[in-house]
Amino acid sequence: MTHGHAHHDTLPDDGRPPASPLPILVLNGPNLNMLGTRQPEVYGTETLNDVVALCRETAERHGRTIRAEQSNHEGTLIDWIHEARGTASGIVINPGGLTHTSVVLRDALVVPEIPVVEIHISNVHAREEFRHHSFVSGIAVSVIAGCGVRGYRYAVDEICARTS
Repeated sequence: MTHGHAHHDTLPDDGRPPASPLPILVLNGPNLNMLGTRQPEVYGTETLNDVVALCRETAERHGRTIRAEQSNHEGTLIDWIHEARGTASGIVINPGGLTHTSVVLRDALVVPEIPVVEIHISNVHAREEFRHHSFVSGIAVSVIAGCGVRGYRYAVDEICARTS
């Protein structure tokens, strides 16, 4: 029976608009708080704040939001990853040096059951041999490396393309 409520099919029973997609969790690991200062010849002069602003602008172009966090502590990153289960639509992560050492970070990234994009500012494959192996790549839907800070834009675009 219709009573002229054309919007009824698209709005929940309480009249609120449909929920927007969950935020994208953008995680930066150890030493990324030093971005712009540490080895600018490798990592560029943009700061972590610039990276976060780029991610936020990129997400907004898709009608999405981000939650951005950085920690030098492996356990803190793991806690944020666990919290992403049911609260985030995807994860963009630059694990920093943990990329090459952390089995526990890899194990944590499968817990939320959402897409993960691994991002590196430098081309890790053109650097020291120990940087060529990533514990994260095997569980990531995409790996972006060597694009500078622009890679974060590509990573957020990729999560938006894979989730709604």
